[in-house]
Amino acid sequence: MMTAMTDALRQHLPFSKNKTSLNNSYPDTTQDEDIASYYVSHVAAVTGAGSGMGRELACHLAKLGCHLALSDINTEELEKTQELLVGYNVKVTTTVLDVANKDAVYAWADNVMTDHGKVNFIFNNAGVAFYSTVEGSSISELEWVMDINFWGVVYGTKAFLPLIKNSVKQSKNNDVTDNGHVINISSLFGLIAQPSQSIYNASKFAVRGFTESLRQELDIQRCGVSATCIHPGGIKTNIANSARGNDSLSELGMRSGSSAIKSFNKFLRFDAKEAAWIILQAAATDQRRCLISNDAKIMDAVQRVFPNHYSNILYRATKLTRTLKPKHHNKTSPTETTSTS
Repeated sequence: MMTAMTDALRQHLPFSKNKTSLNNSYPDTTQDEDIASYYVSHVAAVTGAGSGMGRELACHLAKLGCHLALSDINTEELEKTQELLVGYNVKVTTTVLDVANKDAVYAWADNVMTDHGKVNFIFNNAGVAFYSTVEGSSISELEWVMDINFWGVVYGTKAFLPLIKNSVKQSKNNDVTDNGHVINISSLFGLIAQPSQSIYNASKFAVRGFTESLRQELDIQRCGVSATCIHPGGIKTNIANSARGNDSLSELGMRSGSSAIKSFNKFLRFDAKEAAWIILQAAATDQRRCLISNDAKIMDAVQRVFPNHYSNILYRATKLTRTLKPKHHNKTSPTETTSTS
């Protein structure tokens, strides 16, 4: 469904890769040297660093001379990321971590300080996807998503923020000015709601509200630390293949199981490496929020213009696209499952 929506709307809106996003979230002309000073000799903690945007963030940061404290729940994938960083003149530490475990997150933050002596950035990137109707989902399934997508962000922010503040303060005492930033990953689905995505929507809307409030508090405090909320669209990561769900989508005429995952992957078209670079630009230029991919920009525009009716507009755009679609291309069922970012 989401793929059809964005394909239909993209034809009529003048977004392109070379234009600045609606919220001016990043200038495409930014080069490595323009933001290198923001990260060089600093220390960044990254969750979900074993794959996707987390891995690409680690690679970009290493290239910029930023020391790294990486975590992921998957040991093998985390080791692969670490191998990619061999040869860079930065210190890299890794920790196998479940971000839903509060005590483990706090212990990791303490270890980062012990290992690196300071910490400047926390990238709360780890997340999962889940598809189901509201009625068809169990409480335990809803808790699984919220524990990772929302509470994982809360734990990461709460554990690292005091340490980041102190690192910035100590640098000033030593006549050096370190930067400090909290970067939380929300989603396109933290901007708009979709059927089959109620709990994913809830978790990502929660991240958005949490981060935007944090940003305002930090602005008032003028403590040298800031916060940015990231809203990716369909990024090419492994999130679809690891998504969970159930057959309740059949009640909506949507696919489930392997068919849903296949449809989901069609929506993930934006390069993770480029997405990670945009995130680093957004933090370095102190953006309040950052929209990644035309999908996110289009959906945000529609929601802003038609806040009470965007769901009907997107549905009609999808329906129109299917009506105009050549029959020889329409080999699948007429309704695709909604995808997440």
